[in-house]
Order: sequence, then C-alpha cells, then structure tokens
Amino acid sequence: MNKNDSRDILRKNKKKSKLKRILLFSTVVLCLVSIYVGSLFFQTYNAASNSYVEIKDREDKSKLRIKPVEISNDPVSVLILGVEDYSGEYDRGRSDTLIVATFNPTDQTLKMLSIPRDTRVEIPDYKMDKINHAYSLGDKELTIDTVEEFLEIPIDYYVTVNFQGFINIVDELGGVTVDVPFDFDDINGKRETFYFEEGEMTLSGEAALVYARMRKKDPRGDFGRNDRQKQIVSAVIDKLSTTTALTKIDDIVLEIGNNVETNVKLGEAITFRQKYKDFNSSKIETLNIEGYDFYQDNIYYFDPDDEKLETLKHELQKHLEQNPATQPTTETNKTLSSNDS
Repeated sequence: MNKNDSRDILRKNKKKSKLKRILLFSTVVLCLVSIYVGSLFFQTYNAASNSYVEIKDREDKSKLRIKPVEISNDPVSVLILGVEDYSGEYDRGRSDTLIVATFNPTDQTLKMLSIPRDTRVEIPDYKMDKINHAYSLGDKELTIDTVEEFLEIPIDYYVTVNFQGFINIVDELGGVTVDVPFDFDDINGKRETFYFEEGEMTLSGEAALVYARMRKKDPRGDFGRNDRQKQIVSAVIDKLSTTTALTKIDDIVLEIGNNVETNVKLGEAITFRQKYKDFNSSKIETLNIEGYDFYQDNIYYFDPDDEKLETLKHELQKHLEQNPATQPTTETNKTLSSNDS
C-alpha cells in the first residue's frame, strides 16, 4: 500500500466517523424546564452513562402497563422534573417543576401537562400533601408513584434536571426566543434583577429560568407560570432542531451527563430521535389542570376540580391508547401488594 492509498483510507475513515456522529444525534426528553434533548454520540457514551439511572424496585415497565412499551411503536409518557436545592448527600432537594409529556407515534403529537407544585394529592404511604413534597420524601420513585395515582396513567420514563444544568444547556444553544405576555421584572437566587418586556425576547439560560419560575407577579399565578414553563420547553425543542444545536452538540451532551438523570437508555434515545425526527413545537398541545386555591392550617394548596380532572385523565389515557377497562389500576396493585405480604 502506498502513501496516497493510506491518505485516502484515513480521509474515508474520518468521513465515516463524522457521519456516525451526525447519524447518532438522539433525543432525551428533558426539562423545565425541561428539555426535549438531543444528541448522544459514541464519543459521549460516558456522559450518557452518567445520566442513566434506573427506577428502583421497578422491572421493565410501569405497574400500570400490561407489557413493556416499545419506544419505536408505542405511545409513551415522560415525567419531567425540574429539581432544586441539592445541598448534600442526604438532601434530595424538591421538585419545583413537574411536567407530564405523552408522545403518540401515530400522529406524531405531544401533549404536555404542567402539574402545579402546590397541588394537594394523596402521596402513597404518606398522607394528603403538596405534590412536590413527594420528591423530598421518596425521590423520583415516590414522585412517579404519586403522579401515576393522581392521573391514572403509566409513567414510562422520567427525566430530572437541576436548574444549573438547565441554565448551561440554554446558554450552549445560544439562548431561546419566547413571546413575553406582559412586562415584569424578577430576581434570581443571586439577587440579580431581570427585566422582561411584552413581545418577542431572546433569553439567556439564567433569564429563561427566572422567566419560567416567576409566579407572584403573574395575575394568573401558577397557571401563568405553568404556561411560561411549557413555552420555554417548546422554544428549546425548536432550538434543538437547528444547526446551532448540531455544532454545539458535544458541549450540550456534556451538560446532560453532568446535570440530568433519566431511565431512557442510549439505544432508546437513538430510536426515539429517529421516530420523531420531524417533530417540532407545532405538534405540541398544552394542557392545564383547573381547580381552586385554598388554605389549610395557614398553608396554601391548589385543589383540582374533580370533574375536570376526570376529563383530563381520559384525554391522556386516549393519547396513550390506554383502555381503562382492561389496564391495571393503582387500586389493583395495592391489592396485589397486600396479598403478597
């Protein structure tokens, strides 16, 4: 073999390597801020491995599934948790953001539901409490169980992202553009003030987090806050489909590895990306939980309207192609557990 042949082979190998990197652009759904993420390469396998964390005491499916889901063919659900206050080894923090996303491959649509963090629900094996307390009581596992019981749908996958990771990922994308509904200002954890003007604005990671979390100055309270969170998610999804995301993909994946946990495996992420390769924010339908504010023992809660909650449950079940008459229920599983003991 002469030198020219060696150079040709080297060039071909480099092209193949680059092609592999592009073809393996995959998606992990994430956060609040979530984030519908893309991009895991062979070179960043370690970052993907750092992100992968199984759900404890779960085999290969939700207790509300008859059989495991196939991410390439079946409708799936994802619970997205924005988590703050990681103070130490034994401090789980709390889930400041809870978003349930359901994907249907038949019509390539996504339904996205924000659950107000002050929603009063029954936390399994505990008591009626705010839903965001489930994370501090029992981490992601108890949060998943609580959401499954509350909405009566299976949660197939989860993604948690801490807020610093969210900031870094948005910055790597060059910011996100949103339509600000009204003028307001608010501060971040460093007591820095951010100003938002009605109309289209491009936000940095820090500004996007402040924008998504503000509640007290919104006349719609939690509902306005939830809409802004979903607005940020949609903006991130659109930004991830741009060439900017491709050129920054290694840095984005590194941030995912450092700040994200998920039970989405690398192969599933690649399959998911291929299945939803044409997906964009126009295929997202945002849902809201309607209800009432109330105080008990001087503590603020949000109480869902029972009738409208039932309608919402049926809508999500239909999107997941679930038949409530034949699917396992949380009550069924409670009975099985008591019989086993």
